[in-house]
Amino acid sequence: MSEIQIVKVDQGGVNARILAKEAKADFRRVEAASLKIATRFTSAEGKRFFARLFNTLQLNTHFISVIARTRLDHADVAKVEDTIRAQMDAVTANLNQAIDGAEALFKTHGITSSATYDTVPLDVDVHVLSSIGRRFLEVLGKLDQLMPLLQTLEIHEVITTQAVDIQRASLKRQVRDVANGARNFAMGLRRRMNAMDARSGEGRSEGSRPEAVTVGVADGTDDSGAERKATLDSIDASADAPPEAPESISPSAGH
Repeated sequence: MSEIQIVKVDQGGVNARILAKEAKADFRRVEAASLKIATRFTSAEGKRFFARLFNTLQLNTHFISVIARTRLDHADVAKVEDTIRAQMDAVTANLNQAIDGAEALFKTHGITSSATYDTVPLDVDVHVLSSIGRRFLEVLGKLDQLMPLLQTLEIHEVITTQAVDIQRASLKRQVRDVANGARNFAMGLRRRMNAMDARSGEGRSEGSRPEAVTVGVADGTDDSGAERKATLDSIDASADAPPEAPESISPSAGH
């Protein structure tokens, strides 16, 4: 007897829609070598965050680490890089804590298998340009790993839907903040470089004044003209403080 299919399952259309909706990052001016890392995302959150954030973060950190370093003080650029790395360390710690908490609840409640997705995984060879890019890819991988664990605990009624939503939203915000922070720092450094050009052009004729730096800063949106507060001259300690740990899942949760 032939197998009867009672539900329609994804054949790759979900991945195509996710990738089609995201703006394509322009790497044509990036001459750096990249490490190719085979990567798989299975969750909707992992797929969308990879498509939406990874390449734009790479372009922004390339601007910070390579282009800005040719014009600005190396110590100032290093301070920005350290801030981005510290933020990623904090997010990684929170994701690890959430994964450990979920696995402890699996053991406590005798859950032996995790929920799986009926959509086709997103398999990609990721071109990693820097250590910051590699670490952010690891952050995205941990987020992708956690999502089905939370879904499993919700299905078994070990934790409530509200608790899952709070946990998921908090961690997604923290991951997104890393990419947004890199964009804001890159825009701040570009403004400093433009200001240097403007000062060096004073006293010259309008026709001979050098043009402002026009290297683009990737953000995946159409708000490149918006004012950003994060500049190297005023790195706000409160803005750059590691993100607060979300309400983590503890082995005591459940019914």
